[in-house]
Amino acid sequence: MKHQTIGYIRVSSVGQNTDRQLAGIALDRVFEEKASGKTVTARPVLAECLAYVRAGDTLVCHSMDRLARNTEELLGLVRDLTGKGVTVQFLKENLTFSGSDADPFKNLMLSMLAAFGQFERELINERRREGVAAARARGKKFGAPPKLTPELCQQIDTLLASGANKRATAKAVGIGEATLYRYLSEKS
Repeated sequence: MKHQTIGYIRVSSVGQNTDRQLAGIALDRVFEEKASGKTVTARPVLAECLAYVRAGDTLVCHSMDRLARNTEELLGLVRDLTGKGVTVQFLKENLTFSGSDADPFKNLMLSMLAAFGQFERELINERRREGVAAARARGKKFGAPPKLTPELCQQIDTLLASGANKRATAKAVGIGEATLYRYLSEKS
């Protein structure tokens, strides 16, 4: 049985490009995922990849953060893969792990780099939350503006009072019928 070199590529959203990851690397099969790396359970392509690799195969990832987003998850995945005889290679960090290679220095590097990556993500999330809270305190509104302005509500009331039906009223003011019915139920 021929051992394969398998690539796992992940970007966080559909609009992002995967071209830079594993470019020029000879691979027998590539698993490409466009999903947040928040949890393993939210990544079906990763699950498919993990089920596909066999003893003797090499799983190649551009970097550790493409495989896992937190220290515990990354260490668990690498331990599980190497435990079943799969070699795991991270190109950016220039680290390779296999079950036959118990190098304490590489294990230390894996743990430290994973911890630093998780720490960095947590700092980014904390700064984002602080920024949102500060913007809200300054009166900044997030999300889409409300569809029903006071002027639009007045226009709806006038049209309905003049005898227009609800479907025509919704169309005339440029809202969906569901929005009109929600407005009328909240109004009463």
